[in-house]
Amino acid sequence: MHTVSRRDLLTAAAASALAAALPATAAPLARATVGLGSWITFNVGDDNAARESCANVMRAFFAAGGRLIDSSPMYGSSQEVIGYGIKRAGNAKALFAATKVWISGGANGPAQIEESRRLWGVPKFDLLQVHNLLSWEEHLRTLFAMKAQGKLGYVGVTTSHGRRHDELERIMRTQPLDYIQVTYNVASRDVESRILPLARERNIAVIINRPFEGGDLIDALKGRPLPAFAADLGTKSWAQLLLKFILSHPAAPSPIPATTRADHAQENVAAANGPMPDAAMRARILSAVGDI
Repeated sequence: MHTVSRRDLLTAAAASALAAALPATAAPLARATVGLGSWITFNVGDDNAARESCANVMRAFFAAGGRLIDSSPMYGSSQEVIGYGIKRAGNAKALFAATKVWISGGANGPAQIEESRRLWGVPKFDLLQVHNLLSWEEHLRTLFAMKAQGKLGYVGVTTSHGRRHDELERIMRTQPLDYIQVTYNVASRDVESRILPLARERNIAVIINRPFEGGDLIDALKGRPLPAFAADLGTKSWAQLLLKFILSHPAAPSPIPATTRADHAQENVAAANGPMPDAAMRARILSAVGDI
């Protein structure tokens, strides 16, 4: 006879409680919102103080109205730390859980996806993306099947650093994608010519990675006063101005800046509020930033 230990019962009860606290599938993510990335910043391993700091970032993010958290198996311990943060945050009911499959060979995808789900501690993911197009043909078959079975909300693919846009465009034209994820910011604007217009044409939602170019843009602008027109947009920092430039693109993309600070997480989410730049104001932002 198989016996169940007290530890097994407690683990199962905790999992059931978490599943009850989180929606089976979050409501569709609104376009042009600010999410939370986890590359580098959440890869803190077993450092208890750093894990608690990440949980505080998530708590502040949710309190400010944030929903989308994005990760990947590529990001070390980030997924496990997000799972810890979900339990600690206490206000994650609106979470839009997005991660990626990143492994060679389609046959290896389901096991990796299940391990990611276990680390997050969610009933299922709202969005799964093929990370950097690795084995995308095989993984998309898996993801579309999961979506058809009600085991997944949305399907996407990602690129970064401006790579493989020709291949991405071909996938967008031939596959029924819900989301793409690309790099876009004031200094990296290659996607403006073809990718973002095509996303609008095909009604594909867009997530933006590296909105601050890995922090390089913030470092380059440090100490430089905000232009006077920033006040007309309700922006209080260069970070908010850079995010409003992204958010105001007609494709309504959602940037996912990563941060180690709770106040920055709230500041970033707030960039989606208030007036948005029109085309003329976007040009003024580019001029104010200059060549950096």
